[in-house]
Amino acid sequence: MTNGVDESDGDDLAGCEGEREPDPSDSLRTFGAVVQALREHAGYSRTEFAELVRFSKHTVASVELGRRMPDRAFVERAEEALGNTGALRKAAQFLTRGERGLAVWFRRWARLERIAVSLCTYECRLVPGLLQSEGYARTVFDGTIPVVTDEGLENLLDVRMKRQRMLYERPTVPFSFIVEEHVFRRRFGGAERMREMYDHVLERSALRNVTLQIVPLEAGLHACLDGPVRLLESPEGRRFAYSEGQQNGRLIGDVKEVSLLQQRYDTLRSQALNPEESQGLLERLRGEL
Repeated sequence: MTNGVDESDGDDLAGCEGEREPDPSDSLRTFGAVVQALREHAGYSRTEFAELVRFSKHTVASVELGRRMPDRAFVERAEEALGNTGALRKAAQFLTRGERGLAVWFRRWARLERIAVSLCTYECRLVPGLLQSEGYARTVFDGTIPVVTDEGLENLLDVRMKRQRMLYERPTVPFSFIVEEHVFRRRFGGAERMREMYDHVLERSALRNVTLQIVPLEAGLHACLDGPVRLLESPEGRRFAYSEGQQNGRLIGDVKEVSLLQQRYDTLRSQALNPEESQGLLERLRGEL
């Protein structure tokens, strides 16, 4: 330490650039906003507060703006300087780093997904991420607007492929997928890419804990026409749903709303082809290439 300021924090903004989170999480931004509100309520400027917590004013700014994960020393000193209410200590327990390669609105669902005891997915737009082949996923990300950098594309692809490991790493967790037939008929790339996608989906859906059902074109109107939906059950027995649209997603915890979505999903199961028929349809589509 030098002059009461942690040397590791640096005395200028450039000195702490390397400490910034590459992709700030919602919890970091929220925590930072609380620190700033409490500091301003106490009447301290950032410079004055920085002296009290013995960190540079640039570190204080980075924490308040959600650009940096505060360490334990920062939390403890800030707590003492702002009245020892316990608010910052408790809030700090829920801080999480941003997960690169995942949309901001999807991160909370992704965390629940990793501990779920069952997962259900209905998709009418594209092959579900957990079933996508690498070529299919690359094409999806390559068509993203705004266009992502080469590095960003590889990062997105890496995260998606890693998410798929759940199917193998959690063999006792049932994964149910219901997908519209037109999703599998939509062409991308050449015949080789399409075969790769069919082979990938057939391989994943052959796992004992994975069920794939296809809603055939002739099925007509059905229970889930309002759009894609995902459902899961937590280890504590709570049920959640997730609905996603253009540039947004919504995690649903309301018991009545989740129950309604579960009823729609269960109804659609009876309207879709069974797993054997679905496998046969995919094999026929592959053979038509």
